[in-house]
Amino acid sequence: MAAPGRHVGHYIQRNGRFLTNNLEQLFSHRSFGWTPCLRQQAAEAHKEFTETIVIPRKKTWSKEAVLEALASTASRDPTAYNYQFQDDPYLSPRTSTEFKLYSLSQESGRSAAKYFVNGNPKFFTKDFAEPHIPCLMPETVSLRLEEVSEEALKERISLRKVSAAVDMYDQLLQAGTAVSMETTHELLDLVCFYCDKDPVQEGAPQTEEAQEGGEDLKRRRFKIRQTLDSLQWTWKENNNAERIFSALPERDTRCYSALIRGMVKHGAYAKAFSMYTDLLNEKLTADVHIFNALISAASSVRDKYAERWDLIEDLLTQMSQHKVQPNLLTFNSVLKALRRCGSMAKMKSIQTLNEMKALGIDPSLASFDHILSIFYKAASSGQHTTNMLDEIMSELNGSSFTCQDPNDVMFFISAMRICLDTKDLELAYKVQSLVEVGENWRLLGDPFQQSIYYGRFFSLVCGMEHIDVVLKWYKQLIPSLYYPNIQGLKDLLQALDTENRLDLLPQIWKDIRSLGHDNKSDLVEEVLMLMAREKHSPEVQESFAACALSIKGVFSGDRGRTSLEWSTSSLTHITSLLLQANMTQQAWEMLQLFKSKNRVPSEDLLTHFLLVCQSSGSPQRAVDLVQLSAAFCLPATAELAKRTLAEFNLTEEQRAVLSELESLNAETSD
Repeated sequence: MAAPGRHVGHYIQRNGRFLTNNLEQLFSHRSFGWTPCLRQQAAEAHKEFTETIVIPRKKTWSKEAVLEALASTASRDPTAYNYQFQDDPYLSPRTSTEFKLYSLSQESGRSAAKYFVNGNPKFFTKDFAEPHIPCLMPETVSLRLEEVSEEALKERISLRKVSAAVDMYDQLLQAGTAVSMETTHELLDLVCFYCDKDPVQEGAPQTEEAQEGGEDLKRRRFKIRQTLDSLQWTWKENNNAERIFSALPERDTRCYSALIRGMVKHGAYAKAFSMYTDLLNEKLTADVHIFNALISAASSVRDKYAERWDLIEDLLTQMSQHKVQPNLLTFNSVLKALRRCGSMAKMKSIQTLNEMKALGIDPSLASFDHILSIFYKAASSGQHTTNMLDEIMSELNGSSFTCQDPNDVMFFISAMRICLDTKDLELAYKVQSLVEVGENWRLLGDPFQQSIYYGRFFSLVCGMEHIDVVLKWYKQLIPSLYYPNIQGLKDLLQALDTENRLDLLPQIWKDIRSLGHDNKSDLVEEVLMLMAREKHSPEVQESFAACALSIKGVFSGDRGRTSLEWSTSSLTHITSLLLQANMTQQAWEMLQLFKSKNRVPSEDLLTHFLLVCQSSGSPQRAVDLVQLSAAFCLPATAELAKRTLAEFNLTEEQRAVLSELESLNAETSD
């Protein structure tokens, strides 16, 4: 298909010529007095018009262009769950616990599917995807070359078969076959990276032993397995990497680099520096990867802060002497090591940052995260930390980032933690604005880190902003980006209380139920306390009473859930809310619950109930109330009986009952 620009150019050229020709015919008429001079000017204009047309070259669109264009027209729906949970709405997580379980289940399912696909590639030979998606196609995980050859060794290295690759290498040496240095480098990289152990294949099924037994047994076995794995993945003396390295007739910088980085990765820091000394004795020059690994290990081989910095400075000096150009990870390793260098780290970190800029290396988010950590620990007050974060945000304003360091995902969480600790709302908005630039939100980390970030931001907004702004963020973040925990909901309730917007409590209670936090007794008690603390308009009291009945269902264990334990305060609050809405019958049922749950109602509650009976004209209910008070042996029984006798129109039988209760309670008191 021809490019759109070509059609536009032909259209302009054709119509321009048509317009010029028509003008010439028009002005050639006698009435317009067309002259040779005008005719010449028209011809020159036509020539200039046609010569200035530049037809653009054909535009080649990628296969994903249509999908990208469609994606740019859609925005996030704040009322919907995250897109990754929309396959089955019934299973969409509502709480942070369900979110974690769902995410782990999804990942487990992907791993199991990948394991099956890679283990049975013969069943997945057809590819219908357009464009082609390599990650959805089966990978070659089985060995095809069985003969002893360097090609077979390369195959085992590419498939990450550590033990098989080492065995093939030994067979080649025993057969007298020389292995190229390039293949040897790849073998050393593999063995050192996995610490001489075969990596666990993704999605591999568990053993029968791991599948049997109860949950407690599984948990204990998991902890034991974790401990064993941590011991197995520690660098051991004379492992295959060291054996292969020692048997090499010639060793270059790449061989030393593989071992030194592997030793640092797996905790053998002192041995890594010893290996670096051997490299220098061999008159070899270390590469930038070796220096990066040694700098990151400097704080683990020295005890005093000054000694750690001296070692780092010495390594940097050697890099300069050997003309090894540092990269971003070099300076990030320095900044990360400075986090363990005490108060001297503040000055040294600023020097390091200036050195980066002098060399034309742009800091990544990990660089600024290390700076924040250094200043936050060393600052005597939050003011210095806030100033440093403010300067960083001014520098990063409007920038879009890509991940260049694994620690880049920690910056936004650390920045928001500082904003929350220092109660700096304006700075928090700057951090959030940076997250919203481009695809910076991807650098918030995994879903659990995102939940931490948004939880801190929402808590700060609840404590510092007007309630209308709080509710705006509440609707934008929940549940599409953030599953609030109990503390987040308590912060919201406190904001409603501060701004005197308790009329929104029934709506918030519905969200609490939908989010699955209605089984948290302290949160439920706080909602009841806020509703029952003051008296509101009749409309609000009716909504509070309906909410109280809904909460009563939670305590009764509706929806098949485990019921909460009734407390005296919860019974009292629900009864008061029902009385304030003139729901006498439901309030009386709540008083009966006091007796069945062995809880004692307060005298104020009984007095309140008596006033409601008086306003509604219910003398029999008042008599029943006095009898209930007598059943609890409350000291207020005599006073209640006396008031009932004086304020209600009673029958002789009712008066006799109350008189007997009054005299009996008086004798008991005496």
